[in-house]
Amino acid sequence: MTLRSVLIGTGSALPRNAVSNAELAQRVDTTDEWIVERTGIRNRYIAGPDETTGTLATQAGRKAIEAAGIDPGSVDLIVLATATPDQTFPATATIVQKELGCNGGIAFDVAAVCSGFLYALGVADSMLRTGMARRALVIGAETFSRILDWEDRTTCVLFGDGAGAVVLEARDDGNEDKPRGVLATRLHADGDHNQLLYVDGGPSTTGTVGKVRMKGREVFRHAVTNLAEVLNEVLAEAGTPVAEIDWVVPHQANARILDATARKLGLSPDKVIVTVDQHANTSAASVPLALDVAVRDGRIKPGDLVVLEAMGGGFTWGASLIRI
Repeated sequence: MTLRSVLIGTGSALPRNAVSNAELAQRVDTTDEWIVERTGIRNRYIAGPDETTGTLATQAGRKAIEAAGIDPGSVDLIVLATATPDQTFPATATIVQKELGCNGGIAFDVAAVCSGFLYALGVADSMLRTGMARRALVIGAETFSRILDWEDRTTCVLFGDGAGAVVLEARDDGNEDKPRGVLATRLHADGDHNQLLYVDGGPSTTGTVGKVRMKGREVFRHAVTNLAEVLNEVLAEAGTPVAEIDWVVPHQANARILDATARKLGLSPDKVIVTVDQHANTSAASVPLALDVAVRDGRIKPGDLVVLEAMGGGFTWGASLIRI
């Protein structure tokens, strides 16, 4: 018997407040034209005072559980990827666990910034395949607006808040030709590039939360190279040619990065799920949020071969190949 982590439900959540480029330009020295030309972003969602990473994660998780058609109490593992937890401790995953009624199982957070969901997915997949859990709720959730410097137009226009989630179930579907589930995952990190994308604070250093700092040009260059390489790695591990990919769901950081990565791989832009124009960069939430959008609007269907990929501060990066 070959156990695989099969995706059985997706969900997402956005704050109530949508903020267009034009609205943002009223408080920041920027314009709609400047933002669209450089990033492709037209809109983002900003959390209100009563909306937190935990509340958004709970909403996304609940929708994923409903889509899976399962009892929340049957979820025995929650892995939540976030760089903006509700508290330093305990883990925001435990807040979600309580709210959803999944108490008693395993619940913890993963910190890998924009690659966080891929890291969380890899951890959950390993735990399901080794029998430590049977059903996992994997979430990426962020309130990045809380750590933005609203005086820095090079960063504050790029990010938004949101959450996305998937439910995975350990199964042997008996189909060895085209098995469903997570087929391969590759993850990387390189701490040499810490100062290219980071937050200038933390409990152990400044005793403060800090703000996002980024050298955009250098991040762009590394992103295109690293994402193309890890995509090729995961396809090679699974023995799958690029031509067989139905969809790529990338981290939604910048439309130009998405285009450049697709070109480097020889992929048609029509196969790339793009939501960065409407949601901006929601860090760990961006991949599962985009995945849920494409599942719910019918583009991604059961049986499709889908690649998820992301790169974030650290640097961290990774990719996963899944048959839906």
